[in-house]
Amino acid sequence: MSSGGNLSCVLVAVDGSEESMNALRWALNNLKLRSPAPDSTDAPSFTVFHVQSPPSIATGLNPGAIPFGGPSDLEVPAFTAAIEAHQKRITNAVLDHALGICSEFNLTSKVRTHVLVGDPKEKICEAVQDLNADVLVMGSRAFGPIKRMFLGSVSNYCAHHSPCPVIIIKEKDIVNKRN
Repeated sequence: MSSGGNLSCVLVAVDGSEESMNALRWALNNLKLRSPAPDSTDAPSFTVFHVQSPPSIATGLNPGAIPFGGPSDLEVPAFTAAIEAHQKRITNAVLDHALGICSEFNLTSKVRTHVLVGDPKEKICEAVQDLNADVLVMGSRAFGPIKRMFLGSVSNYCAHHSPCPVIIIKEKDIVNKRN
């Protein structure tokens, strides 16, 4: 096998779960980036992508009306700021964990990170298109039919709506197998 592949942008979606980190390991183990062209300004990369939930969705809470006749639709700035700070800490922890995995493969120079806020399935497909990804790699939590019915399947949605090929890593044992 040659030292370089045909891929210039591998997008790996991570959410902090073991399954997503196994997908990252699989991608780093099995996919090869194209050698950078001498006249190119964009070096090939693995892009570790995380979708942060917006504060209103992340909490699932409504602080409710302010007692004693205050406006009912008033947003509490301190509450929102605390939630946003918490979401940022979670995002940083997920990306730090992912970058730690990348450092095990000595590929940190070829790794970029990208974060968007919103619905994961929609934002992943949006990032694939915006970043012109050659392939999307993601883990699957293998929800049962009941959980899948209520929660939906991000990997299933992406497999059907992504403009590029999608590789879904289902078993953690696959990660440990090397070619």
